[in-house]
Formats: sequence, structure tokens, C-alpha cells
Amino acid sequence: MPRARDTDPVIREARLDDVEGVVTLHHLTRETCMPYLPVLHTVAEGIEYFTEVVFRECRVLVVEDDGRIVSYCAFREGWLDHLYVSPDAQRRGLGSTLLKAATESQDTLSLWVFQKNLGARHFYERHGFSPIELTDGQTNEEHEPDALYRWQRST
Repeated sequence: MPRARDTDPVIREARLDDVEGVVTLHHLTRETCMPYLPVLHTVAEGIEYFTEVVFRECRVLVVEDDGRIVSYCAFREGWLDHLYVSPDAQRRGLGSTLLKAATESQDTLSLWVFQKNLGARHFYERHGFSPIELTDGQTNEEHEPDALYRWQRST
């Protein structure tokens, strides 16, 4: 039985003290939703990377529900680098809300998604993204076939 929430989820700018919650969510979602991916980094390594790279180079938004980060996205000019929703918070519109926030300030937005991640591919296609390139995965860290998607604002 789903638990009652004390408050509605809140979308906000991430703060540096959110990095551990973001990375924990990132790892949990990959393990649960993409079990075919190798685990290449520890949570501690992820915290260092997100602190030094992602939080410096990207705008990071989080969705907080009852004090817990349940979704986040990281984007920069022309690129959506990350969009993850906790497995127990999926299908509630949180990913769509974050994606809308990312596209509002962009004319075009590109992203990479693993070819096997059919749920994510369908999600992006429903939101107007089109696949423009498929790769064999040899150039990504996981060596997993991926797909480049692009969205462009309608004129």
C-alpha cells in the first residue's frame, strides 16, 4: 500500500549539500532500472565527480518529496547530461516536470541514452526527442550500445 505523503513534491535548484542524495539516487536507479550496466564507480567516487564536475558545469534541479531527493536532472547549454527518477517515484510526472524545466531555457537539447533502456527512449520520444545516431558503445565508459537523441524547439 503506498504511503501517504506529508507534502507535495517540490522542484528546486540543487545545493552542494544535496550531492550525496543525488549520487545515491543515481546509483540506486542505475542498479534497479539498468541492471545490465557494469558498476564502474563507488558512491564516494560519484560524490567527488558530481561535486567537481556536474555541480560546477551544469544546472542541477532536484525533486524533493518528504525531505528525500526522488528525482534530479543536470543540464547545460544544449545538453541534458542526467535525468533520473527513483524507481519508487516513477510514473508520477516528475521526469516530465524536470525535462520541461530543462527545455524551457534551450532551443535544442541533446542527450545520450542506452539502447536497451527502452522506457527512457520512449519517454524522450513522447517529449519530442528524435534519435539521430546509434553507436556500438565502444566510446562510452560502460561499452554499452547507446543512442544520441535531439530535441529542437518548434518555431
